[in-house]
Amino acid sequence: MMPLLPGVRMDHHAGLPALCVHTPLCRAAISLHGGQLLSFVPEGGQDVLWLSPATTRPPGALRGGVPVCWPYFGRQGQSADAPQHGHARLSRWHLVDAAREADGVVRITLALPQRPGDGLMLAQTLRLGHVLEQTLTTVNTGDATLAFSQALHSYFHVGDAMQASLAGVDGLRYADKLDGGEHLQAGDWTLDDPRDPGRCDRVYVDALGRYVLSDPANRRRLHIETRGSASLVVWNPGAAGAPADVPADGWRQFVCVEAANAGADAVTLAPGARHALSQRILVEEVSRITAVGAT
Repeated sequence: MMPLLPGVRMDHHAGLPALCVHTPLCRAAISLHGGQLLSFVPEGGQDVLWLSPATTRPPGALRGGVPVCWPYFGRQGQSADAPQHGHARLSRWHLVDAAREADGVVRITLALPQRPGDGLMLAQTLRLGHVLEQTLTTVNTGDATLAFSQALHSYFHVGDAMQASLAGVDGLRYADKLDGGEHLQAGDWTLDDPRDPGRCDRVYVDALGRYVLSDPANRRRLHIETRGSASLVVWNPGAAGAPADVPADGWRQFVCVEAANAGADAVTLAPGARHALSQRILVEEVSRITAVGAT
C-alpha cells in the first residue's frame, strides 16, 4: 500500500489494522477503530504504552494503548446499560490529515463521525516526535448547552507495576471507587499502598497537571503534563480484578494514568464553544532508579 507521506502508511500493528508511523524520531501505531493510539516508541527507546496480547478485537473495545473515553467517563450520567466509557472507543474514526512538520514531527488528525442529533463533535490531534502530544477537542455544534465527561485512558508500560511510583499527587484528595470513600494522598502514589495494596481505582481532584511516573524496572521516568482537566484517574486492577483480556501477570506491566474530566470536573459547553483536553509525554532514560521499597 502506498504511504500517505514518507514514514506514514496503513499497515498492521500486533495483528490489528493501524496507521503506522516510522520516522527518525519515533515509531507509532494508531487504530482507526476507536481512534486509539496503540504504540509510541521514541527513537532508541522502549514502547511508552502497553497493549494486551489478548485484547478483544474490533468491533469490541481494544485493551491497552490510549482508549478515548467520550462523551462520558465510566457511565457518568448514563443508564446502567450504556456502553462503558462511551461510543468513541467502539467507533471507526476518519483520518482527516497526516502531515510532516518542519522539525520532523508527524501530525495526525482524526475525527469521530458525528451521530445524527448529537450536538457534540470530537476530533483528535497527535503530534509524534521525540515527545508525544495528544489532544481531544470537543465542539458544541448544537443550539443548547451540553455537558460531557471524558478521559485519555493511557496504559503506560512499566517493567513492574509493584515497583512503579507516581509523583505529583501528594496532598491531593481522591475518590476511591473500590471502597466508595474519599481519602487524602500522602506522598507519591504506589500500587503497594498499605491502605489497599495491589490494586487501585482512584479519581484525584484539583490535580495540577504535572506528574512523573517512575519505572525503575525499565530505568526510565515518564514526564506527564496534562491540560484542560483538573481530574486524574489512576487505575490498575491487580491480579484479582484483571479483565479477561489481560493475561496472567499482565496487570504488572502497566499503570493507567489518565488525563480526565470526570465527576465534578465534567465539562459544560455553550453552543459554539469548544474544549481541549491534552497530554504531553516525555521519556527520560535513567541509568539508575531505586525501586519502591528498596534501601
